[in-house]
Amino acid sequence: MKHLLKLADLTSEEIFGILNLADQLKYEREHNIEHPHLKGKKLGMIFQKSSTRTRVSFEVGMTELGGSALFLSDRDLQIGRGEPIKDTIRVLSRYLDGIMIRTFAQKDVEELAEYGSIPIINGLTDYCHPCQVLADLMTIREYKGGFKGLKLCFIGDGNNMANSLIVGGIKMGMEVAIACPDNYRPDAEICKWASENGKLTVTSDIMAAAQGADAVYTDVWASMGQESEKAEREKVFRGYCVDNKVMAVAKPDAIVLHCLPAHRGEEITEEVFESHAKEIFDEAENRLHAQKAVLVKLLKH
Repeated sequence: MKHLLKLADLTSEEIFGILNLADQLKYEREHNIEHPHLKGKKLGMIFQKSSTRTRVSFEVGMTELGGSALFLSDRDLQIGRGEPIKDTIRVLSRYLDGIMIRTFAQKDVEELAEYGSIPIINGLTDYCHPCQVLADLMTIREYKGGFKGLKLCFIGDGNNMANSLIVGGIKMGMEVAIACPDNYRPDAEICKWASENGKLTVTSDIMAAAQGADAVYTDVWASMGQESEKAEREKVFRGYCVDNKVMAVAKPDAIVLHCLPAHRGEEITEEVFESHAKEIFDEAENRLHAQKAVLVKLLKH
């Protein structure tokens, strides 16, 4: 494991290794056991998309691991003024021990890895969100004790979250069901891979997708960068909401997950959100632990 560009690049064993280390680091943090695995290491954090959880969790994570993190918005870097990514990363590779980037195009993350000489972590692109799904998998295992035989249902846009949940769910041995409008389906190549390597259902029927689910997941209808589509998406996605009717067809002990921020009354009702707030905010906390595990795996040498 040289980088974390997308979950598809990792083996199931590598994902389990990250989750196991995340559990260990979480235990140590809860018991005030210091773990300065990255003492003296420096992480550059490039943000072309703003964030709450990504920035705070990576910055706190590096501090708790004994290292330091530098916040770099595109306004602070010359890439915001047209410097090629391949030039920027060849400079930053001489200053830093790793880069986390939160951006739009997956090709930008891949280019950083191609031209740089340090580990690159995908903090989010329009294509995938591997860090979030590692935290999601960690949370599912905490609540369910494992993955085998579980059904993971995602309701909403077939976006970066859906893409990464499909890959992560299939690699961990879960059945995955996606409910989305026909014109908002997940990436076709990911769906093809998943169908060849596990059980995937993609449907516009919300109730069919949620039937017997152990974990029900949703996300906002319009993601960052899609603000101009908001009105249209509100029409298309009306009804793609995790409410009591959806939860009634899932398993009685089903958990609800949301990558946040949540738009109550749109993709999830206030009642369902608040009745499942514990697992949703455990999931948010687990971003810290899962990402610390990634950082240790990539930067400790």
